[in-house]
Amino acid sequence: MDIAVVVLYLAAMIAFGFWGRRRTTDRSDFLVAGRRLGPWLYSGTMAAVVLGGASTIGGVGLGYEYGISGMWLVIAIGSGILALSLLFSARIQRLGVFTVGQMLELRYGSGLGAPAGIVMWAYTLMLAVTSTIAYATIFGVLLDLPRVPSILIGGAVVVAYSTLGGMWSVTLTDFVQFLIKTVGIFLVLLPVVLWRAGGWDGLAAAVPADALSPTSIGGGTIVTYFVTYGFGLLIGQDIWQRVFTARSPAVARWAGTGAGLYCLAYGVAGALIGTAAQVIVPGLAERDDAFAAIVEAAMPPVAAGLVLAAALSAVMSTSSGALLATATVFNQDLIGRFRRTSGDDDELAGNRWAVAGFGAVMIAVSCLLQEVVAALTLAYGILVGGLLVPVLGGLVWRRATRAGALAAMAAGTVATLGTMLAVGDLYANEPVFAGIGSGLVVFVVVSLLTRPATDEVRAEWERRSGRMEPGRR
Repeated sequence: MDIAVVVLYLAAMIAFGFWGRRRTTDRSDFLVAGRRLGPWLYSGTMAAVVLGGASTIGGVGLGYEYGISGMWLVIAIGSGILALSLLFSARIQRLGVFTVGQMLELRYGSGLGAPAGIVMWAYTLMLAVTSTIAYATIFGVLLDLPRVPSILIGGAVVVAYSTLGGMWSVTLTDFVQFLIKTVGIFLVLLPVVLWRAGGWDGLAAAVPADALSPTSIGGGTIVTYFVTYGFGLLIGQDIWQRVFTARSPAVARWAGTGAGLYCLAYGVAGALIGTAAQVIVPGLAERDDAFAAIVEAAMPPVAAGLVLAAALSAVMSTSSGALLATATVFNQDLIGRFRRTSGDDDELAGNRWAVAGFGAVMIAVSCLLQEVVAALTLAYGILVGGLLVPVLGGLVWRRATRAGALAAMAAGTVATLGTMLAVGDLYANEPVFAGIGSGLVVFVVVSLLTRPATDEVRAEWERRSGRMEPGRR
């Protein structure tokens, strides 16, 4: 029965892919769902894209090792969404662009889209690969399949529905995945495992005292989560592309805030499930096995199928969003300026081929690599160290210049990589802090020493972002 539930789920995802294809008629539909999403669809799809395998399987695993303090990874993710939604999303939505690189060129002038696109492309591809590898855990438990066939099955479904309908397919599947995650995690798994652990009092008596401490994971680790993931979510293409789908600035701000609050609750739920797993399935060799082990030990077949479908939903939502972002950056920032198209049909076909092509790359790399956490951390570090200052600086400081942004990109990236080599620890806080700090200093100094953008560039930015200068109409 649990296998039947998951097979039905996979078939439904393909069906939503065909449904999305019917709604996709041009580039805007394929890349940003026609910029027409209302609050319910927007909130659900935003929550779905950020709560992937790391938040679900990884979040439960952190709870298994550290107790309730394992919540901080997902708390950092939710905080990033809250900050983006409340502070920047309304302005981002008004720009009418498709990528972060296009925003930089709109703000500063030409010449920034390609270098920013290279960094963003590497980040989104590694995010897609990381999510795809997580299929091995789910299908390994469900069907007792080896790693490579598991990746092929899960990856093929994601590539199929993403290629068919682009963002419309991804949005429809993400919303269903959001509902499944909500039911599977909050209404099924969490109550069952807490009951099996003896309720809150029984759980508190059975686990070590530090398992109920919110800081047992360590202050340094908590800071790392907020710096790496919180800041990363402020500027990631996969997240911005969802902001572009909102039908109005108000939807982007307030529905995004709802998604952020949902993420906070999801983080606490995952950590509690992991803490209860310490009692129900003690002695696991790997913490990331905790999710599958607790489902197998605590759930009857049909409920187990629903919960495994919830985990599969989490992985697929992030994987499909990152895959679409990878193809979008490649088409719009890297080769779009050099390619001529004969119309909307030609451009739509080009985007579909890009999704299918990078989907094949995503599956192949996932099958070859055993461990990509280091590569993903490296991509996050370069993303935050190299792009955070020019992106956010362009949104909040009118005196910022193109030369300052380019210098900040270069200085932040070099400082991040150089500090990683000097410290010898990819997971240390120092590289990202060095990248942000050096990028900020260079950004301010060079911007003050160079001429701002032309009147035409500034006027277009002010018009598109909704911040007209006094006297302008």
